[in-house]
Amino acid sequence: MLAPNHKRILRNTGMLYIRMLLAMAVMLYTSRVVLDVLGIEDFGIYHVVAGFVALLGFLHGAMVSATQRYFAFDLGESKGSNLSEIYSTSVVIHGLLSLLIVFVAETVGYWFVSTQLTIPVERRDAALWAYHLAIFSFAVRVMMVPFTAMLTAHERMGVFAGIGMLDVLLILGAVILLKYFGEDKLITYSLLMLVVAVSTFILYVLSNRILFANVRLKLQWHSEQLRSMASYTAWNTWGNLAAALSTQGTNILLNIFFGPAVNAGRSIASQANSALISFIVNVQTAINPQIIKLYASGERTEMHAMVLHASKYNFYLLFTLAMPVLLYTESLLNIWLVEVPPYATSFLQLTVVASLINSFSGPLMTSAQATGRIRLYQTVVGGILLLTMPVSYLVLRRWPEPELVLIVIIGVNFVALIARLFILKKLIQLDLGSYIGKVIGRSTITASAIIFVAYGVSQPEVESLVQLLFNSVIVVLVAILGVLTIGLSSMERTIVFQTLIQLGRKLKRE
Repeated sequence: MLAPNHKRILRNTGMLYIRMLLAMAVMLYTSRVVLDVLGIEDFGIYHVVAGFVALLGFLHGAMVSATQRYFAFDLGESKGSNLSEIYSTSVVIHGLLSLLIVFVAETVGYWFVSTQLTIPVERRDAALWAYHLAIFSFAVRVMMVPFTAMLTAHERMGVFAGIGMLDVLLILGAVILLKYFGEDKLITYSLLMLVVAVSTFILYVLSNRILFANVRLKLQWHSEQLRSMASYTAWNTWGNLAAALSTQGTNILLNIFFGPAVNAGRSIASQANSALISFIVNVQTAINPQIIKLYASGERTEMHAMVLHASKYNFYLLFTLAMPVLLYTESLLNIWLVEVPPYATSFLQLTVVASLINSFSGPLMTSAQATGRIRLYQTVVGGILLLTMPVSYLVLRRWPEPELVLIVIIGVNFVALIARLFILKKLIQLDLGSYIGKVIGRSTITASAIIFVAYGVSQPEVESLVQLLFNSVIVVLVAILGVLTIGLSSMERTIVFQTLIQLGRKLKRE
């Protein structure tokens, strides 16, 4: 029989996957339509200005992990006795954070966007309107964090997934409207994204009021709770600033060196990659509360086992799905898009490689967050990630090739992974030998074998959607077979088959 927490993880993951599949389908369709309607230049402009807003909101990322950690830790340690204080404090903090983001973005940020980014003169006014609207859209998304964190900490993934599906359906409706309304499509698209953000925020607030009526929201200070969360967030902010500069900062560099058309290629690569990593993000979302609760309740052996399994399964899942993308990148983009932006093919391949390296890190990050002792972790890992932007700048000054930015990101991500392992050895007494041998070593051997076989059986080029789907299925089956025979131990294979059998029986009964 599956342990109760494993059953819960499987159930929650299933709900999140339904949400993810809809989101992925909508994202792929809307990316194609928006790129076609806006054109390569306006598409690149929107994503560079929206990305710059996200860069200014690096504090937002710090608060996401802090809020989720405090909610889940309190539920694991004291069954939610302090939840009202944490909830109220987090709402107040996120409200102030939203105001701060708007202020900085409309002052210093406005100066930078209007004077430093490479934007054609005739599109500057529209770009600035898009920037203003993107600021308020992002501020509203920041305010959602306490409400989404309550749902995930209580593992109410059905509600979380349901609102997420409504969110993507609203985006789909907005993109359909974009085709028929609005004189300036860039401004219209930005306004529609703000309407979607506000609508989704209202849904999250209402769901919290209905589901957690016993948790009272009071807009007041809880000084002790505020100090604790502020101290935790201060160190988390460093790591999130580094991560923001590693992603959005390099987009700004690409804009300054090469213009908005190259930003369009990077944005398409990022969106396609997001569709892939959403599979492991959903698994990680379901596992995160369990890792934190196991730490809070002192069950360290079970926690270590979950970290090792989750890291390995994250990599296998992403690698299996990424194989067709890596082998048929150009064909995929030509079939998907009306017009493929410059460098999109190479950007996508390199972005996927970077994500494969990062796929190991999710459970490690959650383990560090669970301890609450994140000063060393954020100082070292954040310092490494901060190297991405200056190194990329120096490389581009010497060799002005856009792909080199992604190669720098891959190298930095690998160094950061090694640093995480050594820090987790100190924080949670993680067995490095077991992790390197059972997770990284076995995953590398498995991936190498799958690549060798898949490359041998695959066709070098495909010209139709039917051919692409057929070849992709073959490659995925090769990857699954490789994972089952090489990647998993005999005990893990047994658990996988037993889980599938139990799920099948449950579906038949229902």
